[in-house]
Amino acid sequence: MAPMFYSFAASPLGDLLLAGCESKLRVLRFAVNGKDRAEPDPAWRQRDSVFADAKAQLAAYFAGQRRGFTLALAPEATPFQADVLRALRAIPYGETRSYGDVARGIGRPRAVRAVGGANARNPLPIVIPCHRVVGADGALTGFGGGLAAKRYLLRLEQSALAEHR
Repeated sequence: MAPMFYSFAASPLGDLLLAGCESKLRVLRFAVNGKDRAEPDPAWRQRDSVFADAKAQLAAYFAGQRRGFTLALAPEATPFQADVLRALRAIPYGETRSYGDVARGIGRPRAVRAVGGANARNPLPIVIPCHRVVGADGALTGFGGGLAAKRYLLRLEQSALAEHR
């Protein structure tokens, strides 16, 4: 396996830990509810230059100037999780889908709970927009960065859309 590198990127949600190999982003983590700093694996090496493009794209996203990411990604996932991650990437910017919508979208309409589990294990939140998945009634449900962060991301996207209309 290629050596893993990491860097931190500042964001309105706190520092984001970025990790990956020379060419692909594999991990994005942030402080859970703003409390604990995400720490890199001791085997990883810090190399800020590897993540210059990712940092620029994230900064543009948080400024409301970018609606998607064009980064090379390599999330670790089972085949089912990979299906869910592809479905998450297909959710349009500023829109939401329910877990049931995602399950139906991958051809597994009865796998709503499994979709929730795969969504919770998304190794690249924000870039793979798991924050766009909500409960069947539209209520905000769990998010690794906390519900306040999820609410922030959804409002950011809706505000950026409103400004460009």
